[in-house]
Amino acid sequence: MSLAERKSSFPPHITPHARLLILGSLPGEASLAARQYYAHPRNLFWRLMGEVLGEDLPALPYQERLTALARRHVGLWDAVASASRKGSLDAAIRAVEANPLADLAARLPHLNAVACNGQASHRIATRPLATSGLPVIALPSSSPAHAAMPFAEKRSRWLELRRFL
Repeated sequence: MSLAERKSSFPPHITPHARLLILGSLPGEASLAARQYYAHPRNLFWRLMGEVLGEDLPALPYQERLTALARRHVGLWDAVASASRKGSLDAAIRAVEANPLADLAARLPHLNAVACNGQASHRIATRPLATSGLPVIALPSSSPAHAAMPFAEKRSRWLELRRFL
């Protein structure tokens, strides 16, 4: 793969009082272009998190969505710091450099759990967080590529995050 295909995650959006950390894998093309987490219009992340928090997050401008997460002590980051990937699919991620998840978790004394948005994120995050004592939860992906699971089933699984808030 060419150097141009190497992609990097965004900085973490997290406060020192975070109780829940949501980890994606690596931003897709739409997110990278917009420089926003979960910017693809068919990605269900903001709708699902809105259900978890009881707020209409999709109706808010992006910065207000981030403010709402912070106000509710939810942090946002990615398991992958950088990787080679053609397109946006997690299955195409190669040559992974992981983010320092254990270091971040150690600096968050109120953190109750880490939730992984999709299997790739969960696979990458599990090992570095294994000694943290934190639950590392695998959630169904909010990605439009994971459309086989009905929204109601995804919603049900994501609503389980409420107990960590």
